[in-house]
Amino acid sequence: MGLLEMLSASEIFAQVLSFFLLLFLLKLFAWKKILNLLDQRKEKIRSEFEKIENSKLEISKLKADYESKMLSVHEQTEVKIREAIEEGRKLNAQMRKQAHEDAQDIINDARKQVKHEISQVQEKLKDRIVDIALDAARNVIQEKLTEDGDRKIVEDFIKEMEDV
Repeated sequence: MGLLEMLSASEIFAQVLSFFLLLFLLKLFAWKKILNLLDQRKEKIRSEFEKIENSKLEISKLKADYESKMLSVHEQTEVKIREAIEEGRKLNAQMRKQAHEDAQDIINDARKQVKHEISQVQEKLKDRIVDIALDAARNVIQEKLTEDGDRKIVEDFIKEMEDV
């Protein structure tokens, strides 16, 4: 109560009147500006929240798009890898087939060459046998025909044939 005793009714009335006068003046000159500033601030905050929400939506769309593209790239990569593996297998099969054909050609050429060499050796062998037979016939004609001489000539002929 000590505070109320110090104040007089006229001072309280002056204080109340000053307060309402200040309130009226503030309402008349500043109230609309303050409310406009508060409304602008409120609208700015609301628009910022909308921008944030829109950004979140856009980011989630971009993330979904990114993930779908990454999945697509991953699938394309797997397809390319499978294609490369299949191409490698085809190339391997072709190379094996070509190598087999080349080896077969080499074998055939070698067989032909061996046959040719065998035929040459046979020809030389025939020539050699003819030469030996002629030599033997010459020897028979030149030597006196006796049983021991005939036997020696045949044994020499067989020995020469074994050497050949």
